[in-house]
Amino acid sequence: MEEPQTKRFKGPVCDVDSWVAYPVLSDEQSQDVELIEAFAAPIVNKKETSRLVRELNSRYPLNGLQHIKRVRACKGKSSSHPLELLLCLVSEAPHMKEVSMESLLPSNEVKHDGLGEPFLVKVPARPPLTRPQFELASKHWPTSFHEDKQVTVALRGDLFSSPQKERMQVYMTSALTAAKQGKGLGMEAVGAVVVDPVMERIIAVGHDCRGDHPLHHAVMVCIDLVARSQGGGSYSFDKYPACQYTPPTSISTPASDTSQNTPDVETGSQPYICTGYDLYVTREPCVMCAMALVHSRIGRVFYGSAFTDGALGTKYKIHSQKDLNHRFEVYKGVLGKQCEDLNGLDKSLEGK
Repeated sequence: MEEPQTKRFKGPVCDVDSWVAYPVLSDEQSQDVELIEAFAAPIVNKKETSRLVRELNSRYPLNGLQHIKRVRACKGKSSSHPLELLLCLVSEAPHMKEVSMESLLPSNEVKHDGLGEPFLVKVPARPPLTRPQFELASKHWPTSFHEDKQVTVALRGDLFSSPQKERMQVYMTSALTAAKQGKGLGMEAVGAVVVDPVMERIIAVGHDCRGDHPLHHAVMVCIDLVARSQGGGSYSFDKYPACQYTPPTSISTPASDTSQNTPDVETGSQPYICTGYDLYVTREPCVMCAMALVHSRIGRVFYGSAFTDGALGTKYKIHSQKDLNHRFEVYKGVLGKQCEDLNGLDKSLEGK
């Protein structure tokens, strides 16, 4: 079958600045900052700071809270002292009717010379994983932060350059066109495209084909087409002109070899189904499709519009499950409005 050509799937011209591809992060990366109560005290004698930190680390080591810093500066704060010291968590303090420095730090264990009266503060319970989390956490108490620069840039919407977005737009436009062609055949308006990002070319194009099989979602069709391009695949979509595939250019069978897709060629030069590939799909995949993407080892997924039962951000986040043996990056919002507009075509098939 001939190679799918991007020029065949062009849609209306759209400004690449009209949409942003935002990352779909794990729950740990996107959740609010959880706070727990602790006791702190002003340092009235800066010369005692090192000793106090050393003795407190022995008495109250803050297990599991290595991201919390013991001392914070009070510049610009209402405190009359330049430094404040974190003593311990409220949960670690002995039960007491009245909070005092002596009850928190018995003098036979920690000499509290150089400290003022204790007071309550709230500190972050978990280390921040993103810059927004770090900025929120730091408003309560200083924390260490090992920044993932890519995530920071992605959250700003600046991860992809204009030339990259132009290519991404071409790929999603191909998926949009396939979705409309599928709709014209009585299918649901969902399209998908698998791309080799290294070669910058489309490997497979598919759309919803559930008129023939209840499991033939657009993503499943695309995965099967990629498998077909590698000598496998379980189904034929030849009667759907928009559903196409092409073998990767890395595969070359000697002219003298009349057999197709010999085992040596398959195992020696082909990736495992979607390894290293990108998927562009007009609508967020469901659980079945998301798990198929895990098993086919997809590299990245880009989708245009969210889905009520979506498994890559809306209802679940399959791509970030730690107990699975493969994880991948997910971005949403590519040509988001155009993909949303497809949903209007599907009102008659909603819930099918």
